[in-house]
Amino acid sequence: MICSFNLCQWIISLSQQLIKNLKNIGIAGLLERFGNCRILILGDVMVDSYMWGNVSRISPEAPVPVLAYSKSENRLGGAANVALNIHSLGAVPVICSVIGTDENGRIFKELIRELNFPEEGIVESPHRTTTIKTRILAGHQQLMRIDREDDHYLDKITEQLLLNNIKKIISAGRIDAIVFQDYDKGSITPLIIKEVISLGNARNIPTLVDPKKRNFSLYGDATLFKPNYKELNEGINADIQKKDFESLYHAVKKLKEKAGFKMVLLTLSEEGMLLCQGENYDLIPTEVIDVADVSGAGDTVIGMASLCLAAGIDPYDMARLSNLAAGMVCERVGVVPVKKEWLLNANINFGY
Repeated sequence: MICSFNLCQWIISLSQQLIKNLKNIGIAGLLERFGNCRILILGDVMVDSYMWGNVSRISPEAPVPVLAYSKSENRLGGAANVALNIHSLGAVPVICSVIGTDENGRIFKELIRELNFPEEGIVESPHRTTTIKTRILAGHQQLMRIDREDDHYLDKITEQLLLNNIKKIISAGRIDAIVFQDYDKGSITPLIIKEVISLGNARNIPTLVDPKKRNFSLYGDATLFKPNYKELNEGINADIQKKDFESLYHAVKKLKEKAGFKMVLLTLSEEGMLLCQGENYDLIPTEVIDVADVSGAGDTVIGMASLCLAAGIDPYDMARLSNLAAGMVCERVGVVPVKKEWLLNANINFGY
């Protein structure tokens, strides 16, 4: 029996919706696993401050634009943005870091209290300046960024206080993964790296690293090492081209074996990601996106990856989901966490 045109259209529409629902059930199933996870985030926290306005003229005093101020906002940044991504995906983030006993430290604590984040991992030190990055924007265009920060390693007393907090938190309750979010500001010291990775391995807790140059070679025996393209070349003193995937793989494989990592996830911006976990590599291409701002994409990747490992998700699907999430935050202006609803509407199937 030949169906009418309207009935055929209805069947096609229903089939398309069913396919979309099946895909969403797959992602929904993954996201459901995240709800029971507690992730410890160790690293350099900061306040991201934004100042918006309009520019309609050039200053008569110097050849610079005059911004007519309209509004400002403070947000959690640095390692705390990893916590925001983890929180946004339904899990519990536990931040372990050091802030100053200054006005920006007070702002930072207010921001985490608004979200009911645990505070027991935060150490306040009169010897540190709380990092704040102030971005000045005209519409979507960033005109300037002003940074106030310390970047020296913690003094020995503060280092020990932070390490004691970390050990106490891990001993007192369940932690499903540990993230080292290193922004090279000094909160992550060689002693803390060694002690925490050792403790994580002893308790079978996955440890994930988003490195910077200073500590690049100190994260041996971590579960997952996630450099970006620039960090890899700097860290191994090389100049491999971004599209030379075979050479990148061999460099990553050598790094993995030398450092004792279980896997390396190399982010390549517009070229996607390269996952090395054995004798071969997987290349995960970037989804087609309209890039507005790449700020915070690395935080999203490591946050998503930590939840995937904590929830027992296959490494390849971990890389795919992290890649997808990073692309989504790049489509938004400013440092923003990935949201569940964005992922649920994504055209991707994980087979769960």
